[in-house]
Amino acid sequence: MGKPTGFLEIARETPARRPAPARVRDWNEVYESFPADGVKAQAARCMDCGVPFCHTGCPLNNLIPDWNDLVYRDRWREAIRALHATNNFPEFTGRICPAPCETSCVLGINSPAVAIKAVEQNIIDHAFRQGWIVPEPPQRRTGKRVAIIGSGPAGLAAAQQLNRFGHAVTVFEKQDRAGGLLRYGIPDFKLEKHHVDRRLEQMRAEGVDIRTGVSAGVDVSAEELRSLFDAILLATGAEQPRDLRVPGRDLPGIHFAMDFLTAQNRRNAGDAPQSPLSAAGKHVIIIGGGDTGADCLGTSHRQGARSVRQLELLPVPPAERSPLTPWPLWPLQLRQESSHEEGGIREWSVATTSFSGEGRVQRLHAVRVGPPPRFDPESGTAFEMEADLVLLAMGFTGPARGPLLDQLGVDLDSQGNIAVDGRRRTTSNGVFAAGDARRGQSLVVWAIAEGRQAAEEIHRWLQP
Repeated sequence: MGKPTGFLEIARETPARRPAPARVRDWNEVYESFPADGVKAQAARCMDCGVPFCHTGCPLNNLIPDWNDLVYRDRWREAIRALHATNNFPEFTGRICPAPCETSCVLGINSPAVAIKAVEQNIIDHAFRQGWIVPEPPQRRTGKRVAIIGSGPAGLAAAQQLNRFGHAVTVFEKQDRAGGLLRYGIPDFKLEKHHVDRRLEQMRAEGVDIRTGVSAGVDVSAEELRSLFDAILLATGAEQPRDLRVPGRDLPGIHFAMDFLTAQNRRNAGDAPQSPLSAAGKHVIIIGGGDTGADCLGTSHRQGARSVRQLELLPVPPAERSPLTPWPLWPLQLRQESSHEEGGIREWSVATTSFSGEGRVQRLHAVRVGPPPRFDPESGTAFEMEADLVLLAMGFTGPARGPLLDQLGVDLDSQGNIAVDGRRRTTSNGVFAAGDARRGQSLVVWAIAEGRQAAEEIHRWLQP
């Protein structure tokens, strides 16, 4: 619980962001380091609340009061053991999770919540600096083999858990590097890729076989997978982007957000320095106001965009928690990401009606709309904006359709996601699904939780 009176004496504090004019000139993470004494002080704010709702606010059911208390008492090695008991990759969640645990913190009912996310990140960063994170191979092998399709957070979490159960695990990744969304969807200024690389090194040292550049269903068929493995886990993510079918959509210069973000991550890795997909010197319009849109915004700033506008169909949220989403629910309220501090204009209640231009996109045509669910166009509000680059960041509609799903014969649910029963089993015997491929576009913390849950079910299914 930390210090009994800590929440009464200590104000909430989180790591400061580097000054915006400086950070837009590089691709380093936006947050400055947080001194250990400051972390301990924030952990001290965790109160003896009786029922820690943060446990259920977190999809991983992290033991938050436990490791807050351990940090406060300077018992960092025990803190990382408690953190790793429920979370394989706290260095990811501590950086890019929106922290639903904090919005359900009991202290947050009438005071600033405990800075759970900052404490979490500093526990794992401290553990790596101390050399406490080492390979943990299983003491014995079961003789069972599991194939995991996809190396995003769900696939990697499942792979590490299954390998530690003693099963032989092979991860198939179609890209040239492992990491999935962590690698190519999250910008470096939110998650530097050395964090991903060192986990992959640990997992390989533990015995996980990670094969990149292998497209399951193409380079290796479902029949081959079934013949080589006792179980298959589909953790391919939700890669099918939501499109915007309006006149002019096919003009050059209109791209899906993930193509734009992937191109820059590849450039940062030294893979594609001459990619033409860049915001440099352009009037950029981002359609979609969520996290992916904000990632495009920050990336456009760093590439040197001439101007950036971010359009959202929904009305502007309230500045404070909406009464429609009371504690401990995830609150409906306006959020300011680091990218929004760096510049650009946010527009709300805007629907795109068409694009136009000579040979490529030059203008976006739009209209103001009323509230959901109808979004009726408001008379006399039509307008247009100059646009050299348009990025579609309107979310995803499920796993990408490809030959593997057909070859395995798995069914999809009404939302277009892979259908499973309560034990993560698909309609095809021995085939399981987890993460965004199963639940739809979601958070990295949900992906890790899904991967761990699927690993438990596969382990149970493989028992003699």
